[in-house]
Amino acid sequence: MTTTGWQRQSPADGMAKPLSGVRVLELARILAGPWCGQLLADLGAEVIKIERPVSGDDTRHWGPPFVISENGENLGAAYYHSTNRGKRSIAIDIASPAGQRFVRELAASADVVIENYKVGGLKKYGLDHPALSALNPRLITCSITGFGQTGPYAHRPGYDYIAQALGGLMSMTGEAGRQPQKAGIAVADLCTGVYSAVAILAAINRRHEAGLGAHIDMALLDTQVSVMANQALNWMTSGTVPRRVGNGHANLVPYQAFPTSDGDLVIAVGNDGQFASLCRVLSTGLDSEARFATNPGRVRHREDLLAALEALTATWTRQELADALEDAGVPAGPINELNDVFANPQVVARGMAITRDQRTGVASPIVIDGVRMVSDIAAPGIPETLEKPLTSS
Repeated sequence: MTTTGWQRQSPADGMAKPLSGVRVLELARILAGPWCGQLLADLGAEVIKIERPVSGDDTRHWGPPFVISENGENLGAAYYHSTNRGKRSIAIDIASPAGQRFVRELAASADVVIENYKVGGLKKYGLDHPALSALNPRLITCSITGFGQTGPYAHRPGYDYIAQALGGLMSMTGEAGRQPQKAGIAVADLCTGVYSAVAILAAINRRHEAGLGAHIDMALLDTQVSVMANQALNWMTSGTVPRRVGNGHANLVPYQAFPTSDGDLVIAVGNDGQFASLCRVLSTGLDSEARFATNPGRVRHREDLLAALEALTATWTRQELADALEDAGVPAGPINELNDVFANPQVVARGMAITRDQRTGVASPIVIDGVRMVSDIAAPGIPETLEKPLTSS
């Protein structure tokens, strides 16, 4: 068995994207690793995804809903298709000697390997970074785990939900006095995928100078802790543990959802000038009161101010208030459900909904020189090798 037929691909349209010519071998499943691989594919990299025989990536089965082809074939769960655009897929039994040889051959010609096996999981197959870099010293391996390659938790399995819990996000998400909540999406996984792509690009850039590859150690918990951002520094600076404030903001007031006569409207006041404009729209002199004139005062007197503002916003319809605030230069917007999101004229104008091979998807947010960086290739269907994996010579 050889890697014949897996030569590097050239852009089909002749237009080279930033990562054109970069080959990525993805030994990853579920979300963080595949999200990283999809981002690299959108930027032009050739991504070869290795899946387990028969079952494939776990997320092929995370439905309904499932993506159905024009001829009625089940192509796997929508979840799988949300994170595997732009890749080629092949099923390989890496527990077999032949499968291991095939992966080594691919790695020998790859620039990057993305893997999310447990710490030491690939070593027993001879597919860990030291083994593969001995074949290809320029290889960059990005290992994604729940807790990293070191530390007392290193050998624990890791999931996004656990990272959100351990990393502090849940403790400050939700309504005051009620149960902590996880985010509506797998934020630790997704952020880890993005940070992994950044690390890989940095390692590629360094390789231009040093000529050597690298081993990147990415952890969901590290990422979750790092993106606590201002809340982490709030605690480090004051010693006060942040608490849940629902739709409010720890450092800004008013900055949350407000009631109107026909639904909630998010109003996001970022400075004192915007607060004065909000007060003019609402025909109130609250901004002239010393306790509300500056943001620190508004934070200290949060409850009194919000009660007064909510009584005023409730007399408006949502659209009337949104229009008035837009005219006044005060950021505001409705809380959209997804059907509203993809009908929004700005989202439509930016081309965020895409179609590839009769399958819908969501575009990458990256635009370079006026060109949106999104692969022309849909997520892989069911690879022919899934039922007959490459396990023998």
